[in-house]
Order: sequence, then C-alpha cells, then structure tokens
Amino acid sequence: MNRKVRVARLSIFSNSFLILLKIGVGVMSGSVSIISEAIHSFMDLLASVIAFFSVRISDTPADEIHPYGHGKFENISGVVEAMLIFIAAFWIIFEAVKKMVHPTEVDKIGYGFIVMIASGVINIIVSNRLYRVAKETDSVALEADALHLRTDVYTSFGVASGLLLLWITGFHLVDPVIAIMVALMILKESYNLFRKAYSPLLDESLPAEEITKISAIIEQNCTADMTFHNLRSRKAGNYKYIDFHLKMDPEKTVREAHDICDRIEEEIKKVFDHTEVTIHVENF
Repeated sequence: MNRKVRVARLSIFSNSFLILLKIGVGVMSGSVSIISEAIHSFMDLLASVIAFFSVRISDTPADEIHPYGHGKFENISGVVEAMLIFIAAFWIIFEAVKKMVHPTEVDKIGYGFIVMIASGVINIIVSNRLYRVAKETDSVALEADALHLRTDVYTSFGVASGLLLLWITGFHLVDPVIAIMVALMILKESYNLFRKAYSPLLDESLPAEEITKISAIIEQNCTADMTFHNLRSRKAGNYKYIDFHLKMDPEKTVREAHDICDRIEEEIKKVFDHTEVTIHVENF
C-alpha cells in the first residue's frame, strides 16, 4: 500500500472517531455550535473517503480508455468535496438562525470544551501529516483533505472559545453566533478548494514560476543554432504534461536531434516528478 493511500486511511479513522465524540456531546448538551462541528467532521469524513478512493484510482497506470492516465480523478474528487462542504455550511447557518429565533439553554459546557480541544489537537497532527505527504506526492486530493482538517482545527478551537465565553457570561446567543462563524469559514474553505480543484479540469497552464523553470531548462540545453516556441502545459492530479516545438539546424542527424530531446526531457523530469514531455522537432 503506497503512502498516499495509508495517510488517506488515517484521515478516515480520525474523522470517524471525532464524529462520534462530537455528536454524542452535541446531543447531550444541546449546543448547535458543537453539532455544527459534528457536521463539519462528517463532511471531512466524506472528503477523506473520496480522497482515499481517488488517490488509489489516480495512481492507476494509463490504459486504452484513459491513455493520459487517471490523474484527473483527484481533481474531480476535490470539486465534489467542495460542493459537499458548501451545502453543509448553509445547513449550519440555517440551524444556527433557528436557534437564535428560538433560543435554548446549553448544558454540560465542560464536556463540549474538552471534546473541541481534543478535536483540534488530533486534527493538527493528522492534517500536518496529510500536508506533508500531499506536498511530497503533489496530490490534490490529499491537499484538499488536509485543508478540510486544518479548517476544522480553527473551528474547533473557535467553538471551544465560544463555549468558554458562554460559561463565563451565560449569554446563550454566543452558541449560534459561533456556529455561524464556523459556517462562514467553511464557505471560504469550499470556495478555495473548488477553485484549486476545478482549474486543472479546464487544462489551465502550470503556474508561472514553473513555466519559467521549464523554459530555463530548455534554453540551457539549446545551442546557438536552436530555439523553441509554443510551450504548453497542463496538469491532471499530480501528473504534469508539457509539450513544445524545438527548432534546430536541418543538418543535424536524427540521432543528434533525438539525443538533444532526451537530454531536455531528463533535465525537466529531474526538477518535476510525474511529468510527461512531448517535443516536436522542426527545421529552420
């Protein structure tokens, strides 16, 4: 089992555990902010399950039906996760507004405070591990999952602060107000995730800094009688695709042209993992 699958499985286990804790304490206390956090964790669990299957599928080798591989499964999973988070945020706001109109007393604040702090600490550990593996493997799905958990850290500590304030002041409107603040953070998270996951589905170019590095590698391997143009790039999951036209002296042999192209391709792949390079050779 590869690292991406292992860390995605860890996220599933941690979210399942936290959902049970939050639902139990939320129902017992009647706190809408804790219930909202339970819903947030349930969305995180769905995201973790989607990420788990998407990283397994995305690493499947290319085949006749998918000749460019399965990398975009990670991007599709990210879009689905963003939509789920978006729906959950509006549901939380709806429930919080209802509680503001018909306020109820929150019980067992101490239990809720402990669970929220524990949730934040657990998610710090798991999200840091997810981020580390996501960066090392350039996995959109794992980065999306880590982003969910990182937001859950902030919201868990926010709810804990709100419960502490509620205990000090006895002002019960604090609970739904905190829930709405949690929902607004979740909405921002869903927007950022959707934008990041959706862009590669439109075959957007790689970031400008990466294009600059690629151009520099090509130029370093070009002699005075060579030039390149029409550099294009796109990304699918953690796979990058680059192609460009390389003009060279017509006196060069096929063997010489082939060696030059191989050298450029190797240099690019040293800098960028999981990269496919296509070079179209032209004569001046």
